[in-house]
Amino acid sequence: MNDLKALLVEGIHPVAADVLASSGIEVDRESRAMGGEELVSRLAGVQVLGLRSGTHVTAEVLAQAPDLRVIGAFCIGTNQIDLRAATERGIAVFNAPFSNTRSVVELAIAEIIALTRRLTVQDDAMHAGQWRKSAKGSHELRGRRLGIVGYGKIGSQLSVLAEALGMHVRFFDTADRLALGNARRCATLEELLADSDVVSLHVDGRPGNSGMFGDAQFGLMPRGAIFLNLSRGFLVDHSALRERIVSDHLAGAAVDVFPNEPAGPGDPFESELRGLPNVILTPHVGGSTEEAQQDIGDFVAGKLLGYLRAGATGLSVNLPEVQLPRLDGATRLLLLHRNQPGALAHLAGVLADGGLNVEQQLLTTSGTVGYAVTDVRGTVGDGVVDRLRGLPETIRLDLLTG
Repeated sequence: MNDLKALLVEGIHPVAADVLASSGIEVDRESRAMGGEELVSRLAGVQVLGLRSGTHVTAEVLAQAPDLRVIGAFCIGTNQIDLRAATERGIAVFNAPFSNTRSVVELAIAEIIALTRRLTVQDDAMHAGQWRKSAKGSHELRGRRLGIVGYGKIGSQLSVLAEALGMHVRFFDTADRLALGNARRCATLEELLADSDVVSLHVDGRPGNSGMFGDAQFGLMPRGAIFLNLSRGFLVDHSALRERIVSDHLAGAAVDVFPNEPAGPGDPFESELRGLPNVILTPHVGGSTEEAQQDIGDFVAGKLLGYLRAGATGLSVNLPEVQLPRLDGATRLLLLHRNQPGALAHLAGVLADGGLNVEQQLLTTSGTVGYAVTDVRGTVGDGVVDRLRGLPETIRLDLLTG
């Protein structure tokens, strides 16, 4: 571990650096996102990369980072990472699928209340020295209809809190999801849009979802409805959203994510949504509470250490899940290989020829790849390592000793 280096970018919570450094890993930190040649140059000699949503790790970047072993996405989404290319190079990827869920949901609830009560408009008027006491356009949440697009971890928790506030919840998801409380599932997106006073978008960033919300979808929403997007910026046509707000078809919107986001704090921000009434714009801070960021930092750093120390891939987003307790005094072989017949037999043959006794072994496959973790007694010579790395199925082989 003392020979490993980590690069953490985008202002990841300091607890992550502390966790890694306490295990002897040399940690370099940056507060901004990186990409392209700059990222490639900084990854020289680096085995561990930590990032958030603004740093894009492409196949080209990975091809020029031969030392990289593991990537931690200190956020929920991983669409900023070429997962196929990472898998082909034997690089494990971990994320934080749960840690900031509550923070995102609380922001959504706060924005729904603010927009429904038109607090932003009232606040602007007061700061401009205008006293506009009026109930026009201001509503209670109780009895209003919330439509949730995407009923995963965030959408389902939003459903529970919104119902507790008296809202009638309906949702649409392409996957089978269990409705919580009195929430009602809609058969189609069109059904949900036509029957919701508030629509909140909580889908993932897979390429097929790009541009899923445009003028046609906004047109199906009732006049005076409110729209929220706290998921991915490229899902929504912001020009169409602007037109629907300017025309008073929509009464307001809250947007936390954008198609093109500044690389770091203080950089200029441009959007056609700026300056619109009853529109809340936030700089991708849905999961950015101190509590959430600390939890994410601790959680993902722990996953990175688990992989580096023991080859554990529990909750990895791209590798088969294997978790095997370490044996004292044994050498652990981590073999990521193509999922094809004979791979395990070839591994066993090489170990037998090298006079190595297998103490414990666990193999899991997923799709096109397999992952075998094997503990052996005896000296693992260079000849054994060279033969294993030369097997036709081998993607990557790592050894853990001590």
